[in-house]
Amino acid sequence: MYVQLRETADELAGVLWREHTVYRERGGGVVIRGEHVRRWISLAPTGGKDRALLRAGRILDGGTTAPARTEVVVDLTAGTAELATVCRRLLADVAAGAEPARPAGSGPSRTGRSGKREKPGRAARAARPGRRPRRERHTSPGSWFVLLCVAGVLGAWLYGLFGSYPS
Repeated sequence: MYVQLRETADELAGVLWREHTVYRERGGGVVIRGEHVRRWISLAPTGGKDRALLRAGRILDGGTTAPARTEVVVDLTAGTAELATVCRRLLADVAAGAEPARPAGSGPSRTGRSGKREKPGRAARAARPGRRPRRERHTSPGSWFVLLCVAGVLGAWLYGLFGSYPS
Protein backbone atom coordinates (compact mmCIF):
# COMPACT_ATOMS: atom_id res chain seq x y z
CA MET A 1 0.00 0.00 0.00
CA TYR A 2 2.87 2.36 0.80
CA VAL A 3 4.31 2.01 -2.71
CA GLN A 4 0.96 2.89 -4.24
CA LEU A 5 0.56 5.87 -1.90
CA ARG A 6 4.09 7.08 -2.66
CA GLU A 7 3.59 6.86 -6.43
CA THR A 8 0.24 8.63 -6.21
CA ALA A 9 1.72 11.34 -3.97
CA ASP A 10 4.64 11.92 -6.35
CA GLU A 11 2.28 12.33 -9.31
CA LEU A 12 -0.08 14.52 -7.30
CA ALA A 13 2.73 16.74 -6.01
CA GLY A 14 3.97 17.34 -9.55
CA VAL A 15 0.50 18.42 -10.65
CA LEU A 16 -0.24 20.65 -7.64
CA TRP A 17 3.04 22.43 -6.87
CA ARG A 18 6.34 23.02 -8.65
CA GLU A 19 8.19 23.21 -5.32
CA HIS A 20 7.31 20.36 -2.99
CA THR A 21 8.72 17.79 -0.61
CA VAL A 22 7.32 14.26 -0.38
CA TYR A 23 8.17 12.15 2.66
CA ARG A 24 6.88 9.22 4.68
CA GLU A 25 4.75 9.79 7.75
CA ARG A 26 5.16 7.79 10.96
CA GLY A 27 1.80 6.08 10.53
CA GLY A 28 2.70 4.71 7.09
CA GLY A 29 1.20 7.52 5.07
CA VAL A 30 2.82 10.01 2.72
CA VAL A 31 2.99 13.79 3.19
CA ILE A 32 3.38 16.41 0.47
CA ARG A 33 4.64 19.75 1.78
CA GLY A 34 4.36 22.93 -0.23
CA GLU A 35 6.55 25.34 1.74
CA HIS A 36 5.99 28.24 -0.65
CA VAL A 37 2.20 28.06 -0.20
CA ARG A 38 2.47 27.05 3.49
CA ARG A 39 0.18 24.03 3.05
CA TRP A 40 0.50 20.25 3.38
CA ILE A 41 -1.42 17.26 2.09
CA SER A 42 -1.33 13.78 3.58
CA LEU A 43 -2.31 10.45 2.04
CA ALA A 44 -2.82 7.71 4.63
CA PRO A 45 -4.05 4.13 4.27
CA THR A 46 -7.59 3.47 5.47
CA GLY A 47 -7.55 -0.32 5.53
CA GLY A 48 -9.72 -0.58 2.45
CA LYS A 49 -8.33 -1.62 -0.90
CA ASP A 50 -7.37 1.28 -3.19
CA ARG A 51 -8.73 3.86 -0.75
CA ALA A 52 -6.83 6.50 1.18
CA LEU A 53 -7.55 9.21 3.70
CA LEU A 54 -6.65 12.56 2.18
CA ARG A 55 -6.03 15.34 4.71
CA ALA A 56 -4.92 18.95 4.25
CA GLY A 57 -3.61 21.59 6.63
CA ARG A 58 -1.39 24.61 7.10
CA ILE A 59 2.32 24.95 7.77
CA LEU A 60 2.88 27.32 10.69
CA ASP A 61 5.68 29.79 11.31
CA GLY A 62 8.83 27.87 12.05
CA GLY A 63 7.89 24.98 9.75
CA THR A 64 5.68 22.95 12.08
CA THR A 65 2.46 21.53 10.69
CA ALA A 66 -0.89 22.48 12.11
CA PRO A 67 -3.48 19.72 12.58
CA ALA A 68 -5.54 18.82 9.53
CA ARG A 69 -8.36 21.21 8.81
CA THR A 70 -10.19 19.01 6.34
CA GLU A 71 -10.12 15.35 5.38
CA VAL A 72 -11.88 13.04 2.95
CA VAL A 73 -11.59 9.39 1.86
CA VAL A 74 -10.62 9.08 -1.81
CA ASP A 75 -10.40 6.25 -4.31
CA LEU A 76 -6.82 5.80 -5.51
CA THR A 77 -7.95 4.19 -8.77
CA ALA A 78 -9.27 7.59 -9.86
CA GLY A 79 -6.96 9.52 -12.15
CA THR A 80 -4.41 12.06 -11.00
CA ALA A 81 -6.55 14.91 -12.36
CA GLU A 82 -9.53 13.87 -10.21
CA LEU A 83 -7.36 13.54 -7.12
CA ALA A 84 -5.79 16.92 -7.85
CA THR A 85 -9.28 18.44 -8.04
CA VAL A 86 -10.16 17.00 -4.63
CA CYS A 87 -6.83 18.27 -3.23
CA ARG A 88 -7.43 21.77 -4.60
CA ARG A 89 -10.87 21.82 -2.99
CA LEU A 90 -9.39 20.77 0.37
CA LEU A 91 -6.61 23.34 0.05
CA ALA A 92 -9.19 26.03 -0.73
CA ASP A 93 -11.09 25.05 2.43
CA VAL A 94 -7.86 25.26 4.43
CA ALA A 95 -7.04 28.67 2.96
CA ALA A 96 -10.54 29.95 3.69
CA GLY A 97 -10.32 28.77 7.30
CA ALA A 98 -6.81 30.19 7.79
CA GLU A 99 -7.83 33.82 7.49
CA PRO A 100 -10.53 34.69 10.04
CA ALA A 101 -12.99 37.27 8.84
CA ARG A 102 -12.68 40.62 10.59
CA PRO A 103 -15.71 42.86 11.04
CA ALA A 104 -15.89 45.79 8.67
CA GLY A 105 -14.33 48.96 9.99
CA SER A 106 -12.23 47.26 12.60
CA GLY A 107 -8.71 48.55 12.26
CA PRO A 108 -5.68 47.74 14.31
CA SER A 109 -6.25 47.95 18.04
CA ARG A 110 -3.11 49.98 18.66
CA THR A 111 -1.96 52.90 16.64
CA GLY A 112 1.32 52.49 14.85
CA ARG A 113 1.14 48.69 14.77
CA SER A 114 -0.90 48.05 11.68
CA GLY A 115 1.30 45.20 10.44
CA LYS A 116 1.12 43.03 13.55
CA ARG A 117 -1.73 40.81 14.62
CA GLU A 118 -2.78 40.73 18.21
CA LYS A 119 -2.48 37.38 19.93
CA PRO A 120 -5.29 36.30 22.20
CA GLY A 121 -4.10 36.62 25.78
CA ARG A 122 -4.19 33.87 28.33
CA ALA A 123 -6.27 34.42 31.41
CA ALA A 124 -4.19 35.14 34.50
CA ARG A 125 -4.00 32.30 37.00
CA ALA A 126 -5.54 32.85 40.37
CA ALA A 127 -3.14 32.83 43.30
CA ARG A 128 -3.14 29.62 45.29
CA PRO A 129 -4.47 29.99 48.80
CA GLY A 130 -1.86 29.70 51.53
CA ARG A 131 1.02 30.70 49.27
CA ARG A 132 2.69 34.02 49.07
CA PRO A 133 3.23 35.48 45.60
CA ARG A 134 6.59 34.67 44.01
CA ARG A 135 9.21 37.39 44.09
CA GLU A 136 12.12 37.71 41.71
CA ARG A 137 14.28 34.64 41.44
CA HIS A 138 17.10 34.76 43.97
CA THR A 139 19.26 31.97 45.26
CA SER A 140 17.52 30.43 48.25
CA PRO A 141 19.35 29.67 51.52
CA GLY A 142 19.14 25.94 50.76
CA SER A 143 20.96 26.47 47.47
CA TRP A 144 23.66 28.50 49.25
CA PHE A 145 24.10 25.68 51.76
CA VAL A 146 24.57 23.13 48.97
CA LEU A 147 27.08 25.40 47.23
CA LEU A 148 29.05 25.87 50.47
CA CYS A 149 29.12 22.09 51.07
CA VAL A 150 30.39 21.46 47.55
CA ALA A 151 33.05 24.16 47.99
CA GLY A 152 34.07 22.63 51.35
CA VAL A 153 34.41 19.14 49.88
CA LEU A 154 36.39 20.51 46.95
CA GLY A 155 38.64 22.47 49.35
CA ALA A 156 39.25 19.40 51.53
CA TRP A 157 40.12 17.32 48.48
CA LEU A 158 42.54 19.97 47.18
CA TYR A 159 44.12 20.32 50.67
CA GLY A 160 44.60 16.57 50.88
CA LEU A 161 46.13 16.57 47.41
CA PHE A 162 48.41 19.61 47.68
CA GLY A 163 48.31 20.62 51.37
CA SER A 164 51.07 18.54 52.83
CA TYR A 165 54.50 18.77 51.22
CA PRO A 166 57.21 16.25 52.09
CA SER A 167 60.09 17.83 54.01
